Amino acid sequence: MSEFDPNPPRRNFYGRRHGKTLRQSQKGYLSEDLGTLRPRGITQADNPERTPIAPSAIFGDDRPVWLEVGFGGGEHMVHMAATYPEIGIIGCEPFINGVAMLLGKIRAAGVENVSVHPGDARDLMDVFPENSVDKAFLNYPDPWPKARHHRRRFVTPEHLIPLARVMKPGAEFRVATDIPDYMRQTLEEVPPAGFDLVHEGPEAWDDWFSTRYEQKALREGRVPHYATFRRQG
Repeated sequence: MSEFDPNPPRRNFYGRRHGKTLRQSQKGYLSEDLGTLRPRGITQADNPERTPIAPSAIFGDDRPVWLEVGFGGGEHMVHMAATYPEIGIIGCEPFINGVAMLLGKIRAAGVENVSVHPGDARDLMDVFPENSVDKAFLNYPDPWPKARHHRRRFVTPEHLIPLARVMKPGAEFRVATDIPDYMRQTLEEVPPAGFDLVHEGPEAWDDWFSTRYEQKALREGRVPHYATFRRQG
């Protein structure tokens, strides 16, 4: 287990911000759709005092709020939004190509119970009140495979303790990865941050939607593993 620093340096747990050149349609999604779907008062620039922002201000009511940390291409997030229209799901993704892909999927699916933060999930965890998130997902995060980079993984105290703070007692935290060492670190680091392990193994959840990253892992012969934790308290 890593030692927790209450004032840690902001190490990025994600990789690049930009990929290949966006298609014209994707540029259109960003210019036409992101503005209305993006939560306000989340970034340091928008909210330098870090004034608390309740999720109800994002969705306009007190519906249950789910958080996806790094939604990749957005397949899982849109699936969850369509499957559970009564909840609001907020996705955070710094990779702008992934944001553009998600926006296209939102248009195609016609889901409206979504909010998209094109940046670091810690921006939300900084300003959300305690006990305000009902469920969280970490699906196929950047593995940071080199040992010297393991401290950049999301499953370290500097990320997990703020996540635990904003999650309600009993809230579920799901982690999916095809990297055995990432799951090892997950099982070591998540419980001390304030979670109980419910289950871990190769069986996915009943409402799981396989992402492009999982399909790539399967093609390359890697075995996905899934862990379910529950917020203590």
